[in-house]
Amino acid sequence: MFEIVRLDHFVIPCRDVEATCAFYLRVLNMRRIDFGDGRVALGFGRQKINLQPAGWSYTLRAKNHFEGTADFCLITQTPLDQVMTHLDAENVTLEVRPSERSGAIGTIQSVYFRDPDGNLVEVSNYLNEIDGS
Repeated sequence: MFEIVRLDHFVIPCRDVEATCAFYLRVLNMRRIDFGDGRVALGFGRQKINLQPAGWSYTLRAKNHFEGTADFCLITQTPLDQVMTHLDAENVTLEVRPSERSGAIGTIQSVYFRDPDGNLVEVSNYLNEIDGS
């Protein structure tokens, strides 16, 4: 038997790769990674999100490859009040204000919003990981 130790990358199908990339760079301070035959990914920490045009058949992909079907959680050590201030300055509408949720290793506080394709993005804190704790 083997053990999985971390997530390396996942894929978001999108209507417009450049618009989606610009959103994540601006709103979540991710970095752009250009690779392969004109492909684009979003880098953060030791992970990445590959962006693909919805319905793209150039490479191996999920069977149902539609924009707006992703729902994922990202962890930050920035307090959520600062996250919300930044999201407000970027004109990002919150779907859910801070609320307690169940994370992979314990309780998290989360806010939710949508990207340009309607994907549900959750940004969360593990309270014991907040700056200064």
